[in-house]
Amino acid sequence: MEKKYTDLQINVTKHEATEPPYENEYHDLFEDGIYVDIYNGEVLFTSLDKFDSHCGWPSFTKSATPLEYKDDHKLWSKRTEVRSPSSDSHLGHVFDDGPNGLPRYCINSAAIEFIAKDQLVERGYEPYLTLFNK
Repeated sequence: MEKKYTDLQINVTKHEATEPPYENEYHDLFEDGIYVDIYNGEVLFTSLDKFDSHCGWPSFTKSATPLEYKDDHKLWSKRTEVRSPSSDSHLGHVFDDGPNGLPRYCINSAAIEFIAKDQLVERGYEPYLTLFNK
């Protein structure tokens, strides 16, 4: 059975749209788990690197896999777009204003799926369980 994607997911990932701040699924979720690409399940981020940046979107200090970066001049200033390397999907942007001098990956919830720690084995992500059992 082919997975169906919402108009928002398609607009964000394939047309570089941005979902509304604070009106998205994961901006205030802080459970243990991983965040994967909605198209192919590639692990992109973990909850261990998630923080509340008060920007209205999920924010992370680093990615779990190497991402692709692209200059974005669509708005008032130059930004750095972040893309999934395996699905070539727009995820969001990365900024240099994260905590303690770390980056802030500002990611659209529509581009990712959260898999909770207690679902990792069932969903085939057992190797990531060790991250949360330390």
